[in-house]
Amino acid sequence: MAHLFDEFRLKDIALKNRIAVSPMCQYSAEDGVPNEWHSVHLGARAVGGAGLVIAEATAVAPEGRITPGCTGIWNDTQAEAFAPIAAFIKRYAVPGIQIAHAGRKASANRPWEGDDHMKADDARAWQPIGPSAVAFGANLPRVPTEMTKDDIARVKGDFAAAAKRSLAAGFEWLELHFAHGYLGQSFFSPIANKRDDDYGGSFENRIRFLTETLSAVRAVWPEKYPLTARLGVSDFTAESQPLEESIALVKRFKSLGLDLIDVSLGFNTPDVSGVPWGPAFMAPIAERVRREAQIPTAAGWFVDQPSQADRMVKGGQVDLVMLARAELSDPNWTYHAAKALGVADPQSTLPPQYAYWLRGR
Repeated sequence: MAHLFDEFRLKDIALKNRIAVSPMCQYSAEDGVPNEWHSVHLGARAVGGAGLVIAEATAVAPEGRITPGCTGIWNDTQAEAFAPIAAFIKRYAVPGIQIAHAGRKASANRPWEGDDHMKADDARAWQPIGPSAVAFGANLPRVPTEMTKDDIARVKGDFAAAAKRSLAAGFEWLELHFAHGYLGQSFFSPIANKRDDDYGGSFENRIRFLTETLSAVRAVWPEKYPLTARLGVSDFTAESQPLEESIALVKRFKSLGLDLIDVSLGFNTPDVSGVPWGPAFMAPIAERVRREAQIPTAAGWFVDQPSQADRMVKGGQVDLVMLARAELSDPNWTYHAAKALGVADPQSTLPPQYAYWLRGR
C-alpha cells in the first residue's frame, strides 16, 4: 500500500513523493514569454518539497492563449526563457509543463480584470476558434470560428511542435490539456461540439481530435519521459458526455501510449450547479477511472489537508495528488504535511539551506 511520501516511478522518472504542483495560470507573461514571476512562482514550489512541479497551461499557438498574459511555447524565444526555469526546478523536483489551446475560451481578460471576453475592437483581442460556432456563454459570449480541417491539422501540428520545444527547454513530464472547456475538451463534449463531419457527432468522431493530437505528440515525445493528459471527465449535467465515455476515451489514450491521466472537470458550460463541490470530491471518480482504465491516475480539487491527501493515495484512489490552492497558500505544504503525518526527519523534504535550520523544530 502506497503512502503520500512514497516514491513514484513512471517510465524513467522517479518522483520523491506523490505530491504534484498542479498547473496554475499566472497571467503574467508578455508575448507568451515567461519571466521572473514564473521563475519565482515555480521555483518556490520546487524548493518547497513537491515531487513534481508542472508549469501553467502554455499555449501552443498565439490564438490558443486564454488571455494576453498567458505563457506560450510556439516559438524558440519562449522555449529559451523556460529553460532556466526548468533547470532550477530539476534541482529539487521533476519539471513538467502543460501544453494547451484555449479554443472558444481564448481572448479573455485576466481574471482580476474582468474574467470575460475582451471586446472585439480591443487592440489586444483576437478571434477565438472552436469545433463549432457555439459560444460558451455567460462572461464568455464571443462566438468562435468553426475550425476547418486545415485548422485542425495545423493545431495538431502546433501541439507536436510545442512538445518538441518543451523537451528542448528541459521539461521531463508533459501534460496535454484536454479539460476545462478548452479546445481538446470542447471537441469531446457534445455541449460544445455540434459538427456533422468526422470530428463530431458519434463518440468515435468526437474523440478524433484528441486521439490524433495525442498520437502526434507521442511521435515526438521521448518514450523515457511520461506523457500525460488532463481530461474533463464530466460536466455534471445531463448534456455532458457520460462518464462511461470518458473512461472509454482514457482506455483509448492508454492504447496510444498515454502514461497517466489527470482526472478533472469539463467546464464546457457556465452552469456548474450540478458539480458536487466538497473536499476531494473528484477522488471517488478518479478511483473509478483508475480501476476501470488500469492506468496511473492523478486528481486534485479541494484537497488541502495532509491526512486527506494521504488517504487518497493509501486508498488506491490516485497515484498522485494534484495541489493548486493549497500550494499557493503554503509553498512549503509538503514539509508541513510531512510533520503532520509523522514522517521521520520531515525537514529532509527541503533543501539544506532550509532543512539545517528547521531540524528538530
